Amino acid sequence: MPATVARTAVAQAVARPVFPSGPVCTVVAETSSRPFIRQRATGPFFYGKWSRNGQPVIRALGRAWVESDGNGGWRRRRGRAPEGILTEAQAAARMLALMHEHDAEQTLLERDADDRRRRGVTFRELAGEYLEWLEHVKGAKPSTLRDHRLLLAEPGQAYRRGKGTSRGLVMVVLGDRPAREAATREIEELLRSVSSTGVAPRTVNKVRQLVCAVFNYGMRPSTYGLAANPAAYADRRREPDRGPLAFYSSEQIEQLARSLADGAHRDPSRPALTSEEIEARAREDVQDAELVRVAAYAGLRRGELVTLRWRDVDFTGRKIIVRRSLSGDTELRSTKSRRAREIPLPDQAAAALDRLSRRDEFTGPDDYVFTNRFGRRLDPSALRRRFERARDAAELEPLRFHDLRHTYGSLLVAGGIDLASVKAAMGHARITTTERYLHARPAAELADRFTRALAGPVQQQLAQAA
Repeated sequence: MPATVARTAVAQAVARPVFPSGPVCTVVAETSSRPFIRQRATGPFFYGKWSRNGQPVIRALGRAWVESDGNGGWRRRRGRAPEGILTEAQAAARMLALMHEHDAEQTLLERDADDRRRRGVTFRELAGEYLEWLEHVKGAKPSTLRDHRLLLAEPGQAYRRGKGTSRGLVMVVLGDRPAREAATREIEELLRSVSSTGVAPRTVNKVRQLVCAVFNYGMRPSTYGLAANPAAYADRRREPDRGPLAFYSSEQIEQLARSLADGAHRDPSRPALTSEEIEARAREDVQDAELVRVAAYAGLRRGELVTLRWRDVDFTGRKIIVRRSLSGDTELRSTKSRRAREIPLPDQAAAALDRLSRRDEFTGPDDYVFTNRFGRRLDPSALRRRFERARDAAELEPLRFHDLRHTYGSLLVAGGIDLASVKAAMGHARITTTERYLHARPAAELADRFTRALAGPVQQQLAQAA
């Protein structure tokens, strides 16, 4: 029914009672342009139904001033309707008002849709849809979404943490541009603008990669079918070659653990005031020391460490089962590679975990291995800060917390463990990632192997005889 016809019918319904001329009223059909009644848990309720451009619309109008007639129908109740409960005339009037309101809203939406079709979707709109698709269809991790939203933030938007605001460089250059009209020169302008802030080439390339992903989404037949991706032709910045991974020796790991256990990371100007606080801090410091040992001797990521539970530690089978990780502030039931992995439990890490398992509380299967004094999960950022202060107090090389994981991989390769085993233990998706640790293999050991491989049979016999 056209909207104008429906409005005429409702206007007539205001003057014509919904109920018949007797005391009994049957339920009005839902196809009628007049209000009809449905029974709800709170009592009878008026609804309005009409169509606009062939699309049915149903809206709740309010509680109805009627009662059951005992035969499956309704009749008007005696007396004046209380405030908030509708008579048939009031319901018809409300329905007419809702039809006007709905028609106005839809007209605006249609006008916006027409404008959008004429000019095409803007980059801002396309980026918003891409993030929604990434979250709800692809199931991107919270940390990935957080990083993308930071790069696509509007100018002046406050950071989630701290007092700063975003420059919004991407949206300044591309936000209002129709996506199909964006040119490669504009992408290049954006990348130069990002580079001028002094960030590393890797950061500039991350912006390029994200913008390229947004346009790729717009090129899909199911979205906007854009003809080309202007970001695909923008120049990547050359990133400096990665140097050898820095790592600690076993002696340095123990030095760091002792620094944490001794509380060297704590501020001496804020001493504990009670004996209970002194004991609580001492337990926390010892736990941090054991955590560092597990990180360096088992290779767990920081998010995997703080989400580790006792049910994941198998002392009998000598393994740790890594099932969870942290993404942003969200605990995920998967690791970075989206699958659980089993890590051999060496004696160094097993001893640290065994000492923690002997504490008086928080040792149940579902308890966190590393907890605060209330049994809750540790704050990863606070853990990183304690690590850095203890590292500096011990006068060690200023490596990052994540370099404890690199320490694990480097020590394994240096000890002669094959790359396939290291790859499985560290949860790498590609062997090329594990190959970064080959630098730790002693050159003298490789030289001896090369010598044996290059020696002829006679030389090998002479060497054996000597």
